[in-house]
Amino acid sequence: MTLSVVVVDDEPLIRSGLRAIINAEPDLNVVGEAADGAEVLPVVRRTKPDVVLMDVRMPAVDGIQATRLLIDSLDPAPRVLVVTTFENDDYVYDALRAGASGFLLKRTPPDDIIAAIRTVAGSESLLFPEAIRALALAHVGAQPARPTGLDEYQLTDREQEVLRLMARGLSNAEIASELILGLQTVKTHVANVLAKLNSRDRTQAVIKAYESGFVPLH
Repeated sequence: MTLSVVVVDDEPLIRSGLRAIINAEPDLNVVGEAADGAEVLPVVRRTKPDVVLMDVRMPAVDGIQATRLLIDSLDPAPRVLVVTTFENDDYVYDALRAGASGFLLKRTPPDDIIAAIRTVAGSESLLFPEAIRALALAHVGAQPARPTGLDEYQLTDREQEVLRLMARGLSNAEIASELILGLQTVKTHVANVLAKLNSRDRTQAVIKAYESGFVPLH
């Protein structure tokens, strides 16, 4: 199965580089490009990609606004993979909270870019869990956790176990092995966690777990 990708960046050289890297893979295909966040929604509506590589900083409409617009306007919306120059960019954390499924640095090696696209498209594991934990620590680590944790979401004990393992970056198969459960049972638990937390994917669920203090940052 071929995964379709839209590349969004205001630098033509970056777009052409990413396009070359992606199109060199037999199972990946760039189906559209945009030079600013304002152009993203029309391109995505026309091409219906699986994944959008989204530059986080653009002159007119930034990647956060564009990500939010995609998710609010489309159902289903494509997975969004934010591309940034700086790992600790405040924009990145805001984009993840807005619904992006992960982020890449512009200096990321080509093989890792390809692996990230496939991981995000598959949505069965968290992309770069330690990087997301570090971002959360930088942004919410100094704030006291709410004493209720995630109590208001009424997760079962098993769902809480699954969420903790999701935060560690384990895939569904790895969670099944860790908890000695069937793969389909794990998929059901993951789906229940996402539904109860009103989260689009694992990334948003794990961020909520960090921000609530349910999963410790230290």
